[in-house]
Amino acid sequence: MRLPAGHKFPAEKYALVRECLEREAGFEFTPAPFAPLSAIELAHDRGYVERFVDGSLAAAAVRRIGFPWSEGLVRRTLASAGGTLAAARDAIEHGWGGNLAGGTHHAFRDAGSGFCVFNDFAVAILWLRRECGIARAAVIDLDVHQGDGTAAIFAGDADVFTLSLHGRNNFPFRKQRSRLDVEFADSAGDEEYLGALAAVLPRVFDFHPHVVLYQAGVDALASDRLGRLALSPAGLAERDRLVFSAVASAGAPLVLTLGGGYSQPIRLTAEAHAATYRAARRMLSRGSQNNPAPQPPLDGSPAAAASGSICRCRLTSAAAAPRS
Repeated sequence: MRLPAGHKFPAEKYALVRECLEREAGFEFTPAPFAPLSAIELAHDRGYVERFVDGSLAAAAVRRIGFPWSEGLVRRTLASAGGTLAAARDAIEHGWGGNLAGGTHHAFRDAGSGFCVFNDFAVAILWLRRECGIARAAVIDLDVHQGDGTAAIFAGDADVFTLSLHGRNNFPFRKQRSRLDVEFADSAGDEEYLGALAAVLPRVFDFHPHVVLYQAGVDALASDRLGRLALSPAGLAERDRLVFSAVASAGAPLVLTLGGGYSQPIRLTAEAHAATYRAARRMLSRGSQNNPAPQPPLDGSPAAAASGSICRCRLTSAAAAPRS
């Protein structure tokens, strides 16, 4: 996917995150498969899906997404959703799975928005419901921007709990209603954020979800040029520890995605994302070695395996680290 010079989307971060992680043992990287359109249409209007894929979306719809349309964008979008589907399957089989992309929470049923074309969390939840019999799912969305598309898609769905912690004055400026929303004023820091998260996480697990999807955006960092909050790297690490500890205690499978991050320099974002995946491996590795149940295969074609392509990651069977 090629973007115009000066575009604010940090496409280079994906390769940087993989570089940070592949230098160490414990992760297996697999090119993300393209999500089948039949799976995407579980969460999205068929006409919208078809118009995006064939390039016939109206100009206003393309502007709302924020990327110029191209065949490369179609491939990237299908791989991003496919990576989350594959991570969901890994989570059910092994306890957790990760996508080194995804978290496209601004996409609505019939429209994309804010650099999000298809809502990979909605697609994965509905695919798990259909193919694996998963009844209840929870979304923990800690990107600094509200997961408005996810909230809208699952409004009124009693079997999906959506939690979003986000900036009050940040995009999207017309918020949707999640099952539970926590808003922060500009410049909120570690103490306020972590106290609020610790207070609401029990609500998620009182719901007894059969799977948890974690949108682990790192744009709440003080270094982020679009975030407007003021978390430190240590605060972000404690955020992840709180989430992974709660997931491990509940014994719920976890699907992990990147989400947003726009720090300058962008390596700060890549390092923060990588730290989240290391923490997941450290805290969830024993839980990932349970007995896998057979799961339906994805029928999408594999995405290109070129450097920087979208990949999913999971533990290798020989790399389970002891819980710290």
